[in-house]
Amino acid sequence: MSELVGLLLILAVFGLPLAGLPWLASRVRRRGVGAGLLGPIEEIWGYPEAHRNRAVIEAQQERRAQTPAPGDPPA
Repeated sequence: MSELVGLLLILAVFGLPLAGLPWLASRVRRRGVGAGLLGPIEEIWGYPEAHRNRAVIEAQQERRAQTPAPGDPPA
């Protein structure tokens, strides 16, 4: 019986954090938080295109749509 309790305790200690990783990954993707953490690693080791692509994506997100002039026809 104590072996079963020990096994369940070990599974809980390692299983619960691993079960939470998919939730954490989806949350990070939605909020865009992971780019700041992984950016330097991707830039240094083997994937420098990721840094350039991220810079383009950030520039596109910061760019605002042009406001129409008062005499422009509606689009």
